[in-house]
Amino acid sequence: MSQTRILAVDDEPLNLAIIEEYLSDEPGYLINAVQDGEAAWSALDESANAYDLVILDRMMPLMDGMALLKRMKSDERFAGIPVIMQTAAAAPEQVREGLAAGAYYYLTKPYEPETLCAVVRAAIGDRHALRRAESRADSLEKAFKLLTEIEFRFRTLDDAEELGRLLAEFCPNPQGVIFGLTELMINAVEHGNLGISYREKTLLLMENDWRPEVERRLELPQFRNRVATVRLIREPDALSFTISDQGNGFEWQRYLDFDPSRIFDPNGRGIAMAHRSSFCSIDYQGNGNTVIATVSLPAKD
Repeated sequence: MSQTRILAVDDEPLNLAIIEEYLSDEPGYLINAVQDGEAAWSALDESANAYDLVILDRMMPLMDGMALLKRMKSDERFAGIPVIMQTAAAAPEQVREGLAAGAYYYLTKPYEPETLCAVVRAAIGDRHALRRAESRADSLEKAFKLLTEIEFRFRTLDDAEELGRLLAEFCPNPQGVIFGLTELMINAVEHGNLGISYREKTLLLMENDWRPEVERRLELPQFRNRVATVRLIREPDALSFTISDQGNGFEWQRYLDFDPSRIFDPNGRGIAMAHRSSFCSIDYQGNGNTVIATVSLPAKD
């Protein structure tokens, strides 16, 4: 099993010990713990491709968490590493500041072990998906030049993740698109076709039972034949992704932006992050079981 390297940064040794204890039962995690932002930057700088995730305290001496986060996101070597910020500074404006600076997630101390583990698993999964997308981008460059329209059907989480990685590679910024596109496609499977509610997903993630429940529902008679579709259309100045499912839709308006009342749940941020970071526009149709996400193309010389 390949190891996942995590850099934990906190000026309190007890907090570092808690992080290590909470993650001790997760297979393949190798944690390097440091006690200030300067030490964290040195660890990153010495091994540019070593870390898959950073768990970062906000308030520290020498270099605080916000300064380190902004420094990472401005350096192309580290910009793609997900950062989970964990802190007692939990005012809504502080949360928004951390997310705007590029934090993957924002945890408030004290937090439950299940919450940390769920967020870490999600962040690492997205990081690995991004790396796979980057490694295959060059091989699809020629095919992209010939493509005008393509449509796929998908049914499972694996289908959605694989297609998300594939289709993101047709975009000029696959690193920025892959998360948002995959989130919208997974939403079509879990919430759309399988009817898993927001609250149900929160509880399933906390118990690490989300994927098994999705797999169980996929085999139920009422869901077995449901499929979703994703259509990619290339226009001269944009790419559009139309994602449709066979569910009853949802109140999509609530999820287009970050809601402070849900900010610490392990789910519910995907559409807002896609809206803010992955696409130039997201347009839900009707009851919400069809969404069109658009990526701008650079002007031709």
